[in-house]
Amino acid sequence: MTTMQSRVRRRRAVATAGAVSAGLLALSACEKPTPMATITVGTNSVSSEANCYNDGKALSTAELTACLRDTDIKTISVDPDETVRFGVDPDIADKGWTILMNGQPLTESSTKTYRTIPGSVFFNAQYGASGNTTTVSVKEGETENIGLWSFKLEKDA
Repeated sequence: MTTMQSRVRRRRAVATAGAVSAGLLALSACEKPTPMATITVGTNSVSSEANCYNDGKALSTAELTACLRDTDIKTISVDPDETVRFGVDPDIADKGWTILMNGQPLTESSTKTYRTIPGSVFFNAQYGASGNTTTVSVKEGETENIGLWSFKLEKDA
């Protein structure tokens, strides 16, 4: 092997080690992703990480209230004749979760990973709906507020 080949190999090894180190450094700076919540209507679905989440620790009531006002949320169209399916990661289900409609509890707390609700409920004034859009949220925690995932449902006429 020539001296030139040896230098090239050494440079490649140093460059590779540098790239690996930079990649590990970048990964260590990343936050751990939050568990996911998903809403499915017919063949369409939308998933989201939490609007508010403190690595599994309780959120204050003020933090939760502020999160419920968040408008930067994902949207899905809902035909009132369709069924709306809610799915959550097992991490959320283990702590119990409730579906909120416009900030108010719509369901009892559950430890299942999947729930269904008729689409018509989300546009029915009897349940607090008004107009053609409704904000629904998945609130993690039975006794404490652990996390919140919000979505906008738009009525599909």
